[in-house]
Amino acid sequence: MAAHTGGHPQPPAVLIGPVDLAARVDEALAVQANAFGLSDDEVGVRRHIVLRHLLNPGALALGATTPEGRLVGFVYGMPNDRTHWWSTVVEPYLRNTGTEGWLDDSFVITELHVEPHHQARGIGRTLITTITDAVPQPRSILSAIDIESPARGLYRSLGYVDLARQVHFPSAPMPYAVMGAPLPLRRHPA
Repeated sequence: MAAHTGGHPQPPAVLIGPVDLAARVDEALAVQANAFGLSDDEVGVRRHIVLRHLLNPGALALGATTPEGRLVGFVYGMPNDRTHWWSTVVEPYLRNTGTEGWLDDSFVITELHVEPHHQARGIGRTLITTITDAVPQPRSILSAIDIESPARGLYRSLGYVDLARQVHFPSAPMPYAVMGAPLPLRRHPA
């Protein structure tokens, strides 16, 4: 039973730890679809992308699960490789801002999503700090929709700064920002 605070039920605590994302890809994509508003077609395309990404050397994944084992959040990433599609898209934007060097020796946060009902409880923060603490790279990069959002606020509080804005990915309806942070990530806002 969920605890009650101020008349609102509180979701049960979650456990953060390694997850076999390939085995739980459909659960993870259901979380992403719910958090990010994806259509069934988009989920189908992303399923193949996630499974392909997980084959990369150094790819890591963590999950946030309820005590019953239900996945309510996840993060995954990998060491950046300039030959990967994402890097080839963002490289010209980073070159234009003089930040192209961030593509080298960095860990890319590929996806980070938490079920809406479990957001604003530190789960995303714990997922991203835990995964980046486990990597040998000295910095992390990611892309996020280029609007002021809770996600961008979280990234900034962890030390991420904008490296390039108004980055357009093929088939993405909105522009993105590419952000980077030295590791380890900041634990307390500056």
